Order: sequence, then C-alpha cells, then structure tokens
Amino acid sequence: MSEIVYSTAQLVGHTPLMELVNYEAVHGITAHLLAKLESYNPSGSIKDRAALQMIREAERRGDILPGDTIVEQTSGNTGIAIAALAIPMGYQVEIFLERGASLERREMLEAFGVRLLTYRDALGIRTDAERESGWQEPEREATLAEIEAYCRRQKKPHFFLNQAENRDNPRAHSLTTGPELWEQTGGKVDALVCMAGTGGTVLGLSMYLRKKNPALRVIVAQPAEESRLSAENPHCQIIDGVLPVEGVPDGDIADFVRDSHYDEAVDISAAEAFATARELAGTEGLLIGTSSAAALLAARRVCERGGFDDQNVVVIMPDNGMKYLSTPCFHRTE
Repeated sequence: MSEIVYSTAQLVGHTPLMELVNYEAVHGITAHLLAKLESYNPSGSIKDRAALQMIREAERRGDILPGDTIVEQTSGNTGIAIAALAIPMGYQVEIFLERGASLERREMLEAFGVRLLTYRDALGIRTDAERESGWQEPEREATLAEIEAYCRRQKKPHFFLNQAENRDNPRAHSLTTGPELWEQTGGKVDALVCMAGTGGTVLGLSMYLRKKNPALRVIVAQPAEESRLSAENPHCQIIDGVLPVEGVPDGDIADFVRDSHYDEAVDISAAEAFATARELAGTEGLLIGTSSAAALLAARRVCERGGFDDQNVVVIMPDNGMKYLSTPCFHRTE
C-alpha cells in the first residue's frame, strides 16, 4: 500500500507518545510520565489539529472559498498552523499577532507570506508609513469585536476563524487527540496535564477522556502571578501563548476553560519552565517549548505528592523548543 501523502493536511495528528524514563528516574517519580509530542505535526505544534478542523468545517458550511482571506488572532502557533494548511488550499492569511510572540514565530509567519496586523489595523488608524515599516510589537491586542469589524470593512471576503469562540477548536481534540491517547495507552489514561490558552485542548480532551474514564484527573498548569502581563508588570517574562485559569477576573477566563471541568490549577513561573526545558534537553534529548515545560513541571509536582504510583500521567507538549531559541529559555547563565 502506498504511503505517499499529497498535502500537509494529511500529516496532521498521529503524534508519538513517549515515556520520560530518564526524567522519572532523576526525580524519583513512580508514575508513568507520558509526553504527547505534538511538535510532530507538520507545522510543529498541536494547533495544526484545531486549525484543520476549523478550516474544514468553515468550508463545509460555505463560510469560506479559495481566494478568500482567513483572519486569526494568535501568539503564533495557531497562525503558523493556519498558514501551513490554508495557503496551499488557495487562501490568504492575515494574523493579529499578540504581544510576546517569539522572534521565530513571527519570522515563520512572514516566511509563509502571512500579513501581520495590530490593533491599529483593526481600528483603521495604522498609517501607510507604519505599514511600510512592517509589523511592530503592539501595546495591546485587538479585541474580538474589533477584528470582526475589521473583516466586515474589507472589500474582499475576510473570515475570522476566532479560535477563542469556535467550537471546532475543542472538537478537534475530542475527534483526534483524545482517541489517539486512548489507543496509545491501551485505554489507561489516569491523569491529564496541559496548559490553557483558548482552552480548546483541555476542553476537548477532558470531554472525550472523561467519557472513557470518569475518574480521570485533569490538571491545568497556569502562569504564576509574576509571569502574567499586567499594568503593574508590563515587561515580565511570560509563558508564551498561555493564560491563567484562576486568580483573575472571571471575564478574563476563556469560555472553553470554564466548560472543561478541570480538577486543579498549578502555578508555574516562566523561570521554572525555562529551567525544566533545559533539564529535559539533557535528560531525554527533547527540545521542548516553554508551555510544554510548564506542563511537565506541573505533572512532576502533582506526582511528587503521591497517589499516582504506576499510573499513566499524560502531559500534552504543544510544540518544541525551536521557536524559543531567541528567548531566555535556553540561555544558560552558569
């Protein structure tokens, strides 16, 4: 049987699940830490799954046609995924890039030919001179309403995928990631640890896996207070693409997170995530991103409390460390 594929879409999913045996030994962990390595998706992140599901469903509904422009707001990975999948399908892509996106993510988007926008584009106040000078780090993100208004003003069709509210985002994980994990573990997933941006991953996985195992423990790693952007802390080092799920105003919590019924949130600072990423490069030979590292450290802390002996603790690792080489993550000071 031929194993030739004919599009990047055919490469999405079926990513490996790896037990971190060296890391377990170093830290005396008696659970099985199972890393779902989503960097094996074609554009390098878990966001390929959601992007493909949202694009396919938008096509099925007749919301988009080849030649149209797809618009999204993202810290990078979702935009990269949309570009890798949609541009070969004949779409143009415009991205409202969020603050704190790493240099590598921005350069990858530009390499695909994506047009990068800021809230000033959404408001229609970005000057020609500013556009000629290229994208600049915005002092704030555009609101969803501003992006929708931007799309309506355009002469040619512009469609806002809106991963933050698009139910096809979590559905992608109920349809693909969850079933993969269940099959890969032989039907034994005892705990799930992941991060939350839009919350699509945690919602989709918790919905699927809890039907299979009602006793499943769902843990969300969130940025510690010192790693959250705020008016008082505007220049802090963040965990890229990750948002807190507790300890913030209710209006700042993603709808999908509220719907996911997770059991616990664990605070992880950016500095701790960086140190964990550097450690895993040495113990397992895996170069992971900061959100992956934060999820791993949260899993370790939960396991160290006890109660997970010989149980399968799945850690979602959204991408690898190649998109973070310009950040302090891998800058060793010792």
